[in-house]
Amino acid sequence: MVKAVVGANWGDEGKGKITDMLGKEADIIVRFQGGANAGHTIVNNYGKFALHTLPSGVFYDHTTSVIGNGVALNIPVLFHEIQGIVDRGVPMPKIKVSDRAQMVMSYHVLFDQYEEERLGKNSFGSTKSGIAPFYSDKYAKIGFQVSELFADREELMAKINRVCEQKNITLEHLYHKPALEPEKIYEELMEYKEMVAPYVCDVSAYLWNAIKEGKEILLEGQLGSLKDPDHGIYPMVTSSSTLAAYGAIGAGIPPYEIKKIITVCKAYSSAVGAGAFVSEIFGEEADELRRRGGDGGEYGATTGRPRRMGWFDCVASKYGCRIQGTTDVAFTVLDVLGYLDEIPVCVGYEINGEVTTDFPTTSLLEKAKPVLKVLPGWKCDIRGIKKYEDLPENCRNYIEFIEDQIGFPITMVSNGPGRDDIIYRQK
Repeated sequence: MVKAVVGANWGDEGKGKITDMLGKEADIIVRFQGGANAGHTIVNNYGKFALHTLPSGVFYDHTTSVIGNGVALNIPVLFHEIQGIVDRGVPMPKIKVSDRAQMVMSYHVLFDQYEEERLGKNSFGSTKSGIAPFYSDKYAKIGFQVSELFADREELMAKINRVCEQKNITLEHLYHKPALEPEKIYEELMEYKEMVAPYVCDVSAYLWNAIKEGKEILLEGQLGSLKDPDHGIYPMVTSSSTLAAYGAIGAGIPPYEIKKIITVCKAYSSAVGAGAFVSEIFGEEADELRRRGGDGGEYGATTGRPRRMGWFDCVASKYGCRIQGTTDVAFTVLDVLGYLDEIPVCVGYEINGEVTTDFPTTSLLEKAKPVLKVLPGWKCDIRGIKKYEDLPENCRNYIEFIEDQIGFPITMVSNGPGRDDIIYRQK
């Protein structure tokens, strides 16, 4: 069976933990989109890790970790990450990299930095990992696919020269920066070839055969619904589709094989980067939630940036679950809210004097004010509880209220950062 683990909101929902947990039953875990611009924080018996490209199930010795064709593959970052976990006692993972994946080049990172610098106060809050320039090149058909590393030198150099000619016009006239040197780009690609060659695979064929053999496959998404370039808070979005539907494309499998879509929601809201965030809170209220949140505070796994904080947003989450095609909701970091006497929940948006529970397009979203309903807190630590019925009544009421608001079944409740801090609900 193929299952997808994706995010309902702005990212940072706790997908890494859920993938790590479900990885116990999986044979293959696939990253199908995005790059090293965001991370998944994992806490398990090896310690605490922030992964950026590796799938979150990489800590099991029975799994194969796959980098799909939809990933923005930064080869040095991937191999630095592999070395980093091995150095901490994790067994060397079994890895396969799609021959159709495209590579983040060093100049993509530079272009990302230069553009943010040029935009100044109008910047997108990029992580400057090269992701937008990478995807721009991919769809302009001037990116480099892993398979091209194995082309004849003459053929590869011809393409490098064409790319450099185009890039250098922008570097010289828009950014006023040094030009690219074709020979150095070739050397960079040959370094990547040496690193990645042992892992290159026709991933689509590999997964097709695995499906036919009845293997358990997990697709792991990056970020969440609201960062999708089509369905999110455009233009403050990422550059690849964050939806489970894209898992079929980014992994190279038939869409009808995705049987279960586990959409991860936080028990409150958080976001990194710019963009509309209706339920956002500020000041000491936000600082306290940020300090208590996540595992060791709400800070970006890749950037270390403080996350923007807010109350649970039923409007955004209902929409995020709907466009993912959710079959199951995993509700995370519920334990964090145990300090509150009362817990506000955003149940609607007021826009131009009217209240809606439908998630609007960006121009209307920026005018939206949250409509809040306040629920009583449970004022105790719920970590260690294993059965749903053992949770405090107000805690169960909070879960069931949100489930009713979003209209999708909450089948997993995470009440701590560890792999085993999970409560399963029968629905």
